[in-house]
Amino acid sequence: MPKSKRDKKISLTRVEKKGGLETKAALVDRVRTAVDNFARVFVFQVENMRNNKMKTVRDQWSHSKFFIGKNRVLAKALGNSEEEEYNDNLHLVARCLKNECGLLVTNQAQEDVVEYFSQLAEPDFARTGGLATETVVLKEGPLEMFGHSMEPQLRQLGLPVQLVKGMVTLLGEHTVCSEGDVLTSEQARILKLLGHQQAEFKLNIVSGWNKEGGKFTVFRELEGRGGSGGEAEDSDEMGD
Repeated sequence: MPKSKRDKKISLTRVEKKGGLETKAALVDRVRTAVDNFARVFVFQVENMRNNKMKTVRDQWSHSKFFIGKNRVLAKALGNSEEEEYNDNLHLVARCLKNECGLLVTNQAQEDVVEYFSQLAEPDFARTGGLATETVVLKEGPLEMFGHSMEPQLRQLGLPVQLVKGMVTLLGEHTVCSEGDVLTSEQARILKLLGHQQAEFKLNIVSGWNKEGGKFTVFRELEGRGGSGGEAEDSDEMGD
């Protein structure tokens, strides 16, 4: 009788970091238990991670499980090669775990997953390191959206302003950012004060795997890391 792939033991030595081997082994067990209990596994790539928006998605998909972070451990759980894989073709899924990615393990139909996440786009303010999606230029003259008490803070952020008759006034035309700029902390702060949202929180489905037949499907190419201006997701596992 051939030995089951599920009986394989794996070494976590190469992915040892703070948190210890026990924590990583527990994550491996949770991923594999999810694979056992659900019909499909999807890899998604995160754009502009926002923990509060991720929590909303998690709540809406409470029937499924999300795993984010520690890509090398997640890949180990699935198997990095055909010989190591936990189930047929899961090593192909593991290869997609690069950059800001995660796993969705679910019983929802592939069509429902693709439709939901293709429509998911939540606007938010860009963070330091994010890419400017448009050019923002302020004209010379009063900045009526700001009260007089904001003048010192605006000057500190690099805006050429002063109080004129009690109003914050821009002394000359000023380009806050140009399309394609990697935003500095000052630029990101000014854009937020102006109410300009130049980021979108998205979860792009990269690939999917169906336990029935081990069918693996690629939906889109992985995009290189850069300019996300996101924030770290604290939890390795989310969902009930």
